[in-house]
Amino acid sequence: MRRTPLLAVVASLLLGAFTAPAARSAPTTFTHPGVTVSRSQLDFARSKVLAGAQPWKGAFDQMMASRYADQNRVPKPRAVVECGSYSNPNYGCTDEREDAIAAYTNALAWYITREPRYAQKAVQLMDAWSAVLQDHTNSNAPLQTGWAGSSWPKAAEIIKHTYTGGWANSGRFATMLRNVYLPEIINGSNSNGNWELSMMEAAVGISVFLEDKASYDKAMQKFRTRTAAYVYLASDGELPKTVPSQNLDTRDKIVKYWQGQTTFVTGLTQETCRDLTHTGYGISAISHVAETSRIQGQDLYGTDVGERLRHALGFQAKYELGTAVPSWLCGGSLHLGLGPVTEVGHNALHNRLGIAMTNTQALTERNRPAGSNNLFVAWETLTHGDNPN
Repeated sequence: MRRTPLLAVVASLLLGAFTAPAARSAPTTFTHPGVTVSRSQLDFARSKVLAGAQPWKGAFDQMMASRYADQNRVPKPRAVVECGSYSNPNYGCTDEREDAIAAYTNALAWYITREPRYAQKAVQLMDAWSAVLQDHTNSNAPLQTGWAGSSWPKAAEIIKHTYTGGWANSGRFATMLRNVYLPEIINGSNSNGNWELSMMEAAVGISVFLEDKASYDKAMQKFRTRTAAYVYLASDGELPKTVPSQNLDTRDKIVKYWQGQTTFVTGLTQETCRDLTHTGYGISAISHVAETSRIQGQDLYGTDVGERLRHALGFQAKYELGTAVPSWLCGGSLHLGLGPVTEVGHNALHNRLGIAMTNTQALTERNRPAGSNNLFVAWETLTHGDNPN
């Protein structure tokens, strides 16, 4: 339903600044592997691939044919990764992100095939970077750290907790995550919302691997606040919720931050009128953190996080599928390209909870098998497609 905001009074603006209620503390005992994908989900995917069932076998074949599964891949670590705006300059940015995705790819390949060479390749990639990396610099450092830091712990969790061949340098890898990654991301960002959401995805995943309860709680608190400020629900009021540290204390400031959009409807995101690609980054991070939280014993899908994720997916999917853009939305024009980001949320909300998600389901099935966005999303038809676990 359309909601056109009235000129907000000061009181409503003050109420718009939102700090999430204190999340329940981190789990007493962390579940491993437990970053985005669980052991039971991996077992389900493995059983389907080995049975030749679709869409999982096709998704696995796609993954194994990708450059990330290349056993001749040579890692390209650097002491300092320098990433400017839009990765210009790009000194190690692409190499780091793609080596991290390759490590995760090989970890998945190990789990499904049980061939040790894949686990050993993942270890080689992780060891190469943990031996060298010291810092991320330039303007995109927080986002770069968030992107690469989202993939590394997914790989590390699978290898450390399922590969019996040993990983001698796992402690050094943990030290890298603790000393190089966490400090860059844990305090968040006041940039566009996809930044902080990706940074909190990385912080939550790293905290699980490190079994760091304090960092887990801090990251989850920021995640809850940012998610509420990223996806609008009609119940939020006439204006979207805001992150207190951003001081978006007038209607004009909020409209500018929301890319000039003045009409707020359920499912609209802070970056919808920028483009659906960046919106997809934010949606993906929301789904990943919600999935990790569920594995760790706190199901956020039944909270406003799940409600916002459901509506964000449905709203964006509708236009990605070709619905005409009305004149009140982003001036009547959208930049499409949501990316392979719908499987996790669709599986959780539609398959597990039974919520009808017609547009999201249609887009998800059209895009199968979902590949990688070459940043921090990879192989989610394989890991989460119609996965009941």
